[in-house]
This record gives sequence, structure tokens and C-alpha cells, in this order.
Amino acid sequence: MKKILLKPILVSSIIALILGGCVQNGMPTIKNADGTSNRAGTGALLGGLLGAVVGGSTVNHSGKRVAIGGVVGAAVGAAIGYSLDQQAQEVAQTLNTNVNNNPTAEQNSNNQLIVSNTNKFVKIMFRDPMMFRTNESTPTPSAQAEIRRMIPALQKPAYANMIIQTVGHTDSRGSFQHNQALSEARASSVGSTIQSGGVTNSMFSKGCSFSKPVVPNTSSANMALNRRVEIYLYPNQASVIDPCIK
Repeated sequence: MKKILLKPILVSSIIALILGGCVQNGMPTIKNADGTSNRAGTGALLGGLLGAVVGGSTVNHSGKRVAIGGVVGAAVGAAIGYSLDQQAQEVAQTLNTNVNNNPTAEQNSNNQLIVSNTNKFVKIMFRDPMMFRTNESTPTPSAQAEIRRMIPALQKPAYANMIIQTVGHTDSRGSFQHNQALSEARASSVGSTIQSGGVTNSMFSKGCSFSKPVVPNTSSANMALNRRVEIYLYPNQASVIDPCIK
């Protein structure tokens, strides 16, 4: 009896470890045609493998259980990957843009708005010139309208349990303390704009001052790239990151 109980517990522990970090730590992933990771496909692959392990973890009719477990596991795995991929697509569509997971996208001055996602979160980046007047923390009317455009997506049932984090970044002009206060105020203002549209998700804001530049603050053009506000959508608390750390 002890052996029968131990095996499912062991399998559950393995599943938790794999789903928590295997994709970003070197496990093979399914690729899209453009070379980016297909998280839904990878999730289905991992889910299928894990389902097969679970299905085969009992003695009786192990072959049939492996097959059934693989099918169920694949469905669960696909849902895990599909969720963030699909949510990024939906948010991007409401903002009339596309998902851009190119790691150098933020270094392109033509990208004033970027929607991207990883296996842990969806991120929306708004560049400073389209958001705030110099040294002000309240979004301009046009910026508030832009932020509110994505609210219908955030109010869908699929987003009900998402944790929302708003983050402010500045360039290096002025003291760190002044920019810290400014970045915090801007992040808070963006969060308030989202909440005022009827979004009731758990939400918090954070200011990073100039601790995490996109590029070195060595020119006016580079400084403009570093002034930005980011909105993170997390599926759960375990996915939350510190966006101020390089």
C-alpha cells in the first residue's frame, strides 16, 4: 500500500518541478516558423509526457492508462502554454499591434508600443513620449485613451485571476531619488487608469528609477529609449518577477 501511494506523490512532485521551470532551463521546445518558441505546442508535449507518466504509475492496465494519461496531459499542457500566448495576442489586437518577442525590440526607437510574452507573463511597454509630459506623472489624455483600449481584454473571464503590475522606468538625468519618486508616481498613475476602467484584478505598482536601462544613458536618443512604463500580466504569484533587476 505504501508503494502505491508513494508513486503518485513522487510523480506529482516531478510534474510541479517540470512545469515550474523546465522550458526556460534547457528542455527542448517546439518552434514556430519564425524561430520563436511555441509555448502551446511545448506545453502539450510536456503535458503529454507527464500524463503518460501519471497514467503508467499504477500497476493494473498500465498500457491503457499511459494512453489516456498522455491525451489528458497533452490537453492540460497545451492550456498552460496557450493561455499566455493567446492573452498576448488579444491585448496586442486591442492596441492595434502585433506580439513582438524579439529581444532587441525595445532598442528600436520606432517601437513606441510593444506587446510581448514569455512562459511566465505578458508584458506591454509604452514608451515615455506617448505617455507623459516632462517631469509629470499623470498620463496625457491620449495616453490614458491608449491604456483604456486594452481594458476590454483585461475584463474577459480568462484574465480574472491575473495579477497586474505597472512599472515605471526613467533615464539617468537628475538624482536617483528624484527619478525613483517619478517612476513610482508614473507606474501608480497607469495602474489607477486601468482600475478606473473597471478592472478589479489584484494590482500593484513599482518604480525602478534608472536602475534597468534598455540601453546605456549615453545620448538623448538612448535616454528616450529608457523612459518607459511597462505593464505585466502574471497568471499567478509564483510568476511575479522583480522588473528592476537587470
